[in-house]
Amino acid sequence: MHKFFLLFFLSLFSMVMTAQPKYEVRAAWITTAYALDWPKTRATSTAQTKKQQEELLQILDKLQEANFNTVLFQARTRGDVFYKSAIESYSALLTGKVGKTPGYDPLKFVVEECHKRGMECHAWIVGIPLGNNKQVASLGARSVTKKSSGICVRQRGNWYLNPGNPKTKEYLMELANEIVDNYDIDGIHLDYLRYPENMQGFADAKEFKQYGKGKSITQWRRDNITEIVRHIYKGVKAKKPWVKVSTSPVGKFRDTTRYPSKNWNAYHTVHQDVQQWLSEGIQDQIYPMMYFRENDFFPFALDWQEQSNGRHIIPGLGIYFLHPNDGNWSIDDIERQLRFIRKHQLAGKAHYRVEFLINNTQGIYDKLASHYYTTPALQPPMPWLDNVAPTPPTSLTAIRQEGYVTLSWQAATDNDVSNTPYYIIYGSDSFPVDTDSPINIIAQRIKETNYTYAPLLPWKNYAYYAVSAVDRFGNESEATQCICGN
Repeated sequence: MHKFFLLFFLSLFSMVMTAQPKYEVRAAWITTAYALDWPKTRATSTAQTKKQQEELLQILDKLQEANFNTVLFQARTRGDVFYKSAIESYSALLTGKVGKTPGYDPLKFVVEECHKRGMECHAWIVGIPLGNNKQVASLGARSVTKKSSGICVRQRGNWYLNPGNPKTKEYLMELANEIVDNYDIDGIHLDYLRYPENMQGFADAKEFKQYGKGKSITQWRRDNITEIVRHIYKGVKAKKPWVKVSTSPVGKFRDTTRYPSKNWNAYHTVHQDVQQWLSEGIQDQIYPMMYFRENDFFPFALDWQEQSNGRHIIPGLGIYFLHPNDGNWSIDDIERQLRFIRKHQLAGKAHYRVEFLINNTQGIYDKLASHYYTTPALQPPMPWLDNVAPTPPTSLTAIRQEGYVTLSWQAATDNDVSNTPYYIIYGSDSFPVDTDSPINIIAQRIKETNYTYAPLLPWKNYAYYAVSAVDRFGNESEATQCICGN
């Protein structure tokens, strides 16, 4: 009897510990710089192009299997890109040669494949750094250092866009516009939108004299970065308001009342006034690079959340430190962070980098799939942009045939063609289907008004189904229920 109660309470405790939120960002960075995560194969023939694509599909499949819902795909590294651009050249990492097409558009490919798997795809853009002399020279005449030399500076053997030149924000806006205009992207994710760390001698004295207007140089630099963020945010929203604009700042904003930042922070070290961006509402999400542990993590995660102004705070977790060559953290270090983020209701978490997920370093992938991400999760809504839910779909029917269930419904009647709703499918053996429970989510981001469900296990051949509409701001309609029999 005692053993029975012990097992009962252990089971109950396990259920509580593994309770899953319905809304949570679960993101992974796919790093193309130096081909760290992808591509591993150069597209030098039809067969090699296919292999390059298959490598990417394998990554996406693994993320989908573990219920990830967001991919941060590095579309621009340092002055070169992984999409068809009229501004900058294709990266040599795709084919071995700068500017050569791999035979397909990688960004278009990854966006479409993410959407097929119910995941968002955000275009990750490296902002200010342009690489060293060798990298810049390899780009030839299409390098921004050649085409727009006035907005570039060289510092200690490396090239940068100059945040102090007002034309820099226009150049970065051109890159963002090119992506927003030409791709069904879900987000623009800005990285390295900062001054080089601890570089007080940055070569911007001319611009400071011209534009400083009585400010201290540190405040002027912070204002320059803020103006770039503001300009890109407003530019993206003018085109497609639902496209999320985010940044990945240094993981500690500055000293908190709880704990010092130990001279490494966004505000002082690299001139990122992130709390100003949040209070002004010129960010939808922040992915602070919180590649720290213990007291260098927890107080600063709370600080981000407390200053969020209702925006999504999604700490970036340094899972690469699980590798013995990078830090040899224990899996418990990451698990404590995962639990802390959920307990304090941050919007989600991001994992740097995807290679360490796919390689299951110290069992991190298995732990996420079996314990923390056991059910699907929807994207948290963005009420500061729009809080009106779509009309619900109607007339849900189900036809069972040879192990399949074909669901059909009448579309939501919203007329905004630029923000046509997607659909979420739920299933359960209880009626009505509890659409508040993520365990009942079968599929999301369905474009059509029908869906064929092929349950892999007999007990997932549900008696009841429901469908709701969700717009690209994350607003979900009431669900339409169906009594479909056994």
